[in-house]
Amino acid sequence: MFKDKVVVITGAGSGIGRALALEVARHGGKLALSDISAPDLAATIALLPAATEARSYVLDVSLREQVFRHADEVRRDFGDVDYVVNNAGTAVIATVEHLTIEEIEKVLAVNLWGVIYGTKAFLPGMLAQRKGCIVNVSSVFGLVATACSGAYVMSKFAVRGLTETLWQELEGTGVRAVLVHPGGINTNISKSPNAAHESAVEERMKEANLRQMVTTPEECAREIVAGMIRGDKRLLVGSGARTLHRISRLFPDNYGALIRRKLGV
Repeated sequence: MFKDKVVVITGAGSGIGRALALEVARHGGKLALSDISAPDLAATIALLPAATEARSYVLDVSLREQVFRHADEVRRDFGDVDYVVNNAGTAVIATVEHLTIEEIEKVLAVNLWGVIYGTKAFLPGMLAQRKGCIVNVSSVFGLVATACSGAYVMSKFAVRGLTETLWQELEGTGVRAVLVHPGGINTNISKSPNAAHESAVEERMKEANLRQMVTTPEECAREIVAGMIRGDKRLLVGSGARTLHRISRLFPDNYGALIRRKLGV
């Protein structure tokens, strides 16, 4: 499925993005990898199998001009694009009361606008060639909300809404959209900067979230690739993802108590 296909992955310098790059490389894909950190991106490139055809691009997905220029560069370097994985993300742990407007804007700029830009930059080419796949990485917090993750939750619910809209709009076009809900993945997102106004509440939630991050990025990447090969539209991957999906459907108005119990807060 991936042999000689062009796969674009954002946030490829660490975590899920790096693991996806390695997994797709093992399936013979050609990789256009981007990240905001040049050293991290170089480290990913160094880990790829020797025969992998790959190029790296330093990219801030929150900047529209950079993302659209990136799409042009990828088409120049590789030709038609087969898969785009909008994976880059960030987070901040804080209550809505303690969040600054600037912190909210930063999370939405990367997690939501980065996905919107990536989709808009690559989708027209896919529609013109009548083939391709947009893979948008949401989160289990695109299924349920949790305290101290307001900005992150808003962004991931919006990514879910965008992708589920694409499911309907892309029918019959030859292009498909895949929505990924990772849960409990041990990535660098757990090391996001502290909130500007952090209290004991945020500290407890940060520790609780860290205890849930038990799935490796490599396992997550294998599940994502396997789901893409199966043709699934929604991928629930990692620790707790399927449980939280069931909870969101069974107890849509009062799942908060169950989540607090699971987190131990």
